[in-house]
Parts: sequence; structure tokens; C-alpha cells
Amino acid sequence: MVASELSPTSQAAGAGGPGGTVDESWPKAPVEWEADVVLRDGTVAHIRPITPADADRLRQFHNRQSDESIYFRFFAPLRELSDRDVHRFTHVDYHDRVALVAILNGEIVGVGRFDRIEATNAEVAFNISDHMQGKGIGSVLLEHLAAIAPEVGITRFTAEVLPHNRKMLMVFKDAGYEVSSHIEDGVVGLSFDILPTEQSKAVQLSREHRAESRSMRTILYPERVAIVGASRREDSIGALVLRNLIRARFQGELYPIHREAEEIQGLRAHRTIRDAPGPVDLAIVVVPAADAIEVVEDCGRAGVKSLLVLSSGFAESGEEGTRLQDRLRVTARGAGMRIVGPNSFGLINNDPGIQLNATLASVIPGRGQLGLFAQSGALGVAVLASAARRGLGISVFASAGNRVDVSGNDLMQYWIDDQDTTTVGLYLESMGNPRKFSRIARHLASVKPVIVVSSGVSQYAAPPGHRTRTPTVPPQAFDALLRQAGVIRVENVHQLFDVAQLTLHQPMPTGDRVAVVGNSDALGSLSASAAESWGLRVTHGPVSLLPHASAAEFAHALDAAFSDPEVDSVVAAFIPPLVTPDEEVSHAVRDVVAKYDKPCVATFLGMRGVDGGMRYTAADGQERSVPSYSMPEDGIRALRSVTRYAQWRAKDRGVPVAPVGIDRAHADALLDGWLEASPEGRALTRDETRELLGTYGIRPWPAIEVTDADEAVAAADELGYPVILKSTSPVVRHQPGLAGVRADLVDSDAVHDAHASLTERLGPLRADRFVVQRMAVPGVSCVLKATEDPLFGPVVSFSVAGPPTELLGDIAHRIPPLTDVDVADLINGVRAAPLLSGHRGAAPVHRAALADLIARLSVLTDDQPELASIELNPVNAWTGGVDVLGADVVISHALVRKDTGRRSLT
Repeated sequence: MVASELSPTSQAAGAGGPGGTVDESWPKAPVEWEADVVLRDGTVAHIRPITPADADRLRQFHNRQSDESIYFRFFAPLRELSDRDVHRFTHVDYHDRVALVAILNGEIVGVGRFDRIEATNAEVAFNISDHMQGKGIGSVLLEHLAAIAPEVGITRFTAEVLPHNRKMLMVFKDAGYEVSSHIEDGVVGLSFDILPTEQSKAVQLSREHRAESRSMRTILYPERVAIVGASRREDSIGALVLRNLIRARFQGELYPIHREAEEIQGLRAHRTIRDAPGPVDLAIVVVPAADAIEVVEDCGRAGVKSLLVLSSGFAESGEEGTRLQDRLRVTARGAGMRIVGPNSFGLINNDPGIQLNATLASVIPGRGQLGLFAQSGALGVAVLASAARRGLGISVFASAGNRVDVSGNDLMQYWIDDQDTTTVGLYLESMGNPRKFSRIARHLASVKPVIVVSSGVSQYAAPPGHRTRTPTVPPQAFDALLRQAGVIRVENVHQLFDVAQLTLHQPMPTGDRVAVVGNSDALGSLSASAAESWGLRVTHGPVSLLPHASAAEFAHALDAAFSDPEVDSVVAAFIPPLVTPDEEVSHAVRDVVAKYDKPCVATFLGMRGVDGGMRYTAADGQERSVPSYSMPEDGIRALRSVTRYAQWRAKDRGVPVAPVGIDRAHADALLDGWLEASPEGRALTRDETRELLGTYGIRPWPAIEVTDADEAVAAADELGYPVILKSTSPVVRHQPGLAGVRADLVDSDAVHDAHASLTERLGPLRADRFVVQRMAVPGVSCVLKATEDPLFGPVVSFSVAGPPTELLGDIAHRIPPLTDVDVADLINGVRAAPLLSGHRGAAPVHRAALADLIARLSVLTDDQPELASIELNPVNAWTGGVDVLGADVVISHALVRKDTGRRSLT
């Protein structure tokens, strides 16, 4: 594509021998640029920087290319690469010249590169293997190069493409950038800015979604399944899995793999997976962990598409198992295969066209519309048993085990488009990539309910075998992440299915107004109290019929509740009537519910779950059922959760915050310079803090450090009266009653006296270090913080200063990137929020100015992972705006974020 690369004037960068000679002195390739990515067909490729050691691989790649591909790339019939060409292509400095390769099965299948031609402009080129074209490799390489380029100061790409190279032209056209083009000398010249736009980010996320969803479909809809480790012993795991596949009447072909047997359970056995007829879509591995690597290598050579590893003995068993698990992941991904497991409980797909039961459970729930995900095998057993006990059918079940590859994120990508799944339940014991979870879950929750059971994320270790970073932020940050994503969080499996049977079988409530109808005063009172305590409004009833009421009377009371325009949902709570048969009561409830598009939760003491007698066909033709709960509290709690979800779903999501007046390049340069001088990280000085925050439009008020009374007076004269004098010592900084502050100092005498007083009082505590600052107008003192967490990445926090923050822990959290609605929710998320609206006659604060400050802080911390912590304290919010009166910043080299803005499996 770039003809100039072969011009005689090109100079090879750096030293080193030609061809395959490796120059040990050459700069090391940045490991953070490496990634495993899912391609358009669901296979996995490894993206990494090119190195001098790739010389032979590059030659082989070039030799495999067709004449047309070579001409499209070099504008010349270059059948062989010279030593000088190979040296130039493999020796890049990772700054002005950057090249990435896509690797599959140890071979280069794609190359993407850029070469700086101006300070902020680079020429980009791609070369994709003939047999891999159309699988999205060019798009992936462009995304990764575009993410790397700003790190080295490049913001614009140019390219030259022959008009007949339509595939490459489409790579640029479909990337979501504003591409300008012109034709000169028979070549199409392209140029475009590469800083992310809403369109380019949307394109990237859409491609990621399609690729990962496709890879899951390959796993869940295999046509040919091999069981590696199938055994003739009936009590073995291999025999159990094969038996379950046969009993489920799997619609594809089954290939038992056994070194000696000719037949297992009536099926012809094969010595190795390479002996199995036809390409295998899914290999189920049930061999000992020590033998698993050899099996996976064999699967890779046989062209197996995906793996389900039920074997245990990996990271959950200790250090040696962890090493085996790492080799398992690297080996499988190197061959382009995705892995479920190891230590997985298995997979279920109840679609009649596949009927896959590749689990250790012989009895599974029937077909339904509930998608379930669990991690460990024990939880898989619990989840499946609970679903079966309640009579809830499932569409798909997956257990990730140690989730070395496939995780809940991948299943959610699949469920977004799966028409057979209308509700999703996830049991999460740990989370490897919360930022990616948040954005995928938000997408999924916008179209169907997502119910999450999680013990939370804390400083405690993840379950054995689950590799994850340890967070430093409080558990409330995880709660905030789930709220932002719109998922329904519950405490246990019992509550998961309480909610699921409501979302599966009833319409969404349109509000929080509830009617309570029953035949017991005590039960009605209990139901109404529970509804009120969980934030629902009882606007009808409680209505309590007599114990000997007839079925018609029950129906009349329910009709009145459902037809009330002030009612959004109905709670029906009944004890066994004295005269009317139980079935007549339940059928009366069912028949009335069927007439209305409002949800109902019912309690018939002694019944639980979705009973066949409560099923009905709604007016829109959907098959529904009235969910029944053992006690009213269970149903009302589920109704509360679903009501909140419905409100979130109907709510405006807002638009991403995009404050004006931001100079990211200047901030990058400042941080690079400070960290180069202090690689171990440090706290910034007051002047450095003001300069850095100023690049994002955050302007802390000046504060002048003073050592004696005369300096304090001089500082006050410089700033202008009135001023405050305050101690900078942490000993007294957060003491109530302004122990370390003297305020409203109107002249030099007041400053002099204040300094003397504070020095006498704080000197014995060694807290007599002071600053002078201009006096702010009265307002509400707030605290804004941003923390770079090892697991979550940036976390922004807001609170009202003083006792609400320090004593009550009244702090709200959000995970950037934020929308304007997220910012408003953050401000309103603290219990002390009424203080901002004019409490007891005080003037309300300038909400727009406070929101703008939070938006700037969120964008700053999202852009700059080197900001270990930022604290704006105090922030004075008042009618006329906000004043940042104090600011502290700590910088350090951060861990590579899990969700880096370019496609990558984690």
C-alpha cells in the first residue's frame, strides 16, 4: 500500500544483521501493546509488536501471499523480500516507526504499521494473509495502531491505496473515522484524525460484540463434539459426560477419543482427535491436568475450534496448577481456540436443534428463556437444581470454572442477540474486567433483565483458581458499577430465581404504585408494610376479603385493583379460604391477571414457584404465568427490584460528558516529564497540581505557604482581603470546629494575631505549618476524589465534607466514562444531597457548575491512568459557582488497565 517504503532512499532504522539475525541491543517491544483478540469468525489471534526475531516469519508470510496481494501492498511485483527490506520491516523503534503482527498457529497472518512523516502525522499500511482476508484482521490492526499512536504523539493517519483494493478501502471507510480522500496518479490518498469519536468507538464496540458473540455461538452450537478422555468405566467423568450428551439426544455427531477402545457407549471411538472424521467444533477435555497440554496441542493441530475443559487440578490446586493453566491458555489461544474452563461444570443448550448437555448433571431443567452463568462447579449444581425445583426452563447454561478465557462477559455478548433468552442470571464469584463487564452489561440490560448474584469485590482473595487484581476502593464502588450498568443485584440464588420468575412471566411495571389484595388482615398489613419499606407506594388497599369469600368476590376485588389507574403492580396474598377450593382462588387470580398488562406477584401459602395451573396466554399472545411465592416479602422484594430496573430502563441514559477547554497533550507531557524524573511516583507540589489540573479546566485557588507572621501578612496583601489562615498538617486538617483555621481575616492585624494564636496552639503538636488563602463566600463544602484502582481503573467519588464523609461514610461512587445523567446521579447519590438544594432556607448551590467540575475530573482520570489519586478538598459549592479551595495529586506508573480502549481478551 505504501510505495515509498521500497524507494532507494529508504534508510534502515538502527543496527542489526540482515534476515533472521536478532539484534539484542534493539529496543524491547512494549508488552502492553500485546493482546489476544477474537476475529470475525470467532477464532482467536494474537496481536503484538513486530520484533527483529520475526524476520523468518515475515519472509514466510510474504512468500505465501498471492501476486495480487503483494502488488496491492507494495505497488510492485515484489516476489521476494531482500535482507534489507526484511531488516527495515522488522526493526522499528516503537515510536516513530511502529508495526504490529497478527499471529495464528505460530504464523504471521497480518501486518499493520505506521511511520511518522510529520510531528503528529503518520503513514499507515496493512498486509493481510490471503486465506485470512474477510475475518476482520485489518480492522483489528487499525484499531490497535490508532490506540497506540496518541501514546507517541500521533493524531492523524494517512494512507495510499490502489483503487482496485476495495477490501482495504472498506477497512478505512467502515472504521467510523471522518476520512477524506483524493485520487492522484491512479492512487487513492486517504487521511483522517484517529482520536476516538463517538462513531469510531461505537464501530469498535459493535465489532467486538459481533466477534465475541460469534465465538460463543461456535461453542454453544457445535455440529461435531469430541470427548477427549471418554472412558469405558461407567463411574468416570468421561463416561458421565458422554452419557449425558447421549441422553439429551444431542443433534450433532459425537466422537469419543480413547487410545485403545474401539467403541464406547455404542459409539465408534477414535485413538486421537486427529483421527476423528471432519473438523471438530468443540472438544470436551476430561483428562488429568498433567495430560491436558498435550491434548490441547493435538486439538490445535487438528483444527478444533473451541475447548470445554472439565478437568480440575489447575490454578485452584496451587503453583504447579497455575503454571499448567497459563500454558493451557497460551497454547489454546496460539492455535486460535477459545476455552471454557478449566475446572468447568459444563455447558447446556436446550435449543431443540442442538440439545446439548455437556455437563456433569444427569437431570437438567427443561427448555425455557432463562440464560444462566456460574463459575465454580458447586454453584453450577446449585443454580441448575434451583431452576429445576422452581419449574423454570433455561435456554443456555455455562460454567466458566477458572475462567482462563471465556467469562460472563462473553456469554452476555451472546445473549444480547439471542432471541431465545429473555432474562439472564449471573452468579459471579469474582470479576476480572469490571469496566468491560459494565459496558456489556449496560448494553444487555437495555434489552433484557440481567440479575447478578455476587458477594461483591473486596480485599479478600478470589476463589481458588480465579486470577484477579485486588481492589483498593471500598465495596460501594462495585455497587455503583452495577447500578450504572442497570443490572439487578440480589444476595443469593434464592432471590435470583424470585426475580427471574417475575421477569420471565410478567410484564414490566410502569411505576412504583402498588395495590395489595388478599383475604387476611395480617397478611395484607404485612404486605403493605413490606412494600413501603422497600420504596414502593401502596395506592390501593390493602384490601382484605373475608375468609369465606367466593372465587367471584376474589376476582371482583382483583379487577378493581388492576383497573385502578393509580396502580402499576398488584400484590395478591391469600391464605387457604374456608369455603372456596384453593384451585378456584388461584384460577380466579390467573384469569384476572390475564386481562391486564400489569405485573402481579402472588402468595398462596403452601405453594411456591411457577405452577402449571397459573399459566395463561396474554392478549399479545405471549405465554405467561403468575409467579407464586411462599411469603409476600419474597414477591414484594422481587417486585421492588424489577420496578427499579424498569425505571432505569425507561430513564434517559444521557450523553457522555465532553467538557471544553481540555489540553490532553499538555497533561501528557507534564506527567511524562515528572514520572521520568521520579519513576517511583510522588505527590505533586502545589504549583504542579495547579498546572496539571489547569489543563482540564480545573483551577484550584492559590494558597501561599508562610513560615512566620510577616510572610502571612505579605501573602494576604498579595491575595486581597478577607483571607483565611489554615494549618496544612494532617493532624488538625480534619478536626471539627475549625481547630486549625482562622477565617474572615480582614486586615494585617487580624492576620498577625491569627498567626500568633495558631502558632501557640498548634506548635506543641508540630502542626504549625500554614498557608494563606483568599476567603470564599459561604457555601456547602464538598469533597471530590478520583482513584486509579488496580481492578476497576478510575473511580470518582463525591461527598459533602465534614461528618457526612468522615463519620457516616456518606460517599457516592461512579466509574468513568460518565454521562451527564451519571454525574447528576453521583451528586444525588449521597444522603446529604438536600444540603445542596437549599436546606432550611439556605441558597441552593450552582448544580451546573458542580456537575461541570465532576465531569472534568472524570475525564481527566479516565484519560490519565498515571494519576494514582486526586483529592479536591474542600470544594466550596455556592449559588454563583464552585471554588476548588484545596487539591492534592499523587502520580505513579499505573498497571495496564483491563479495558484499554482497544479490543482484547482478558
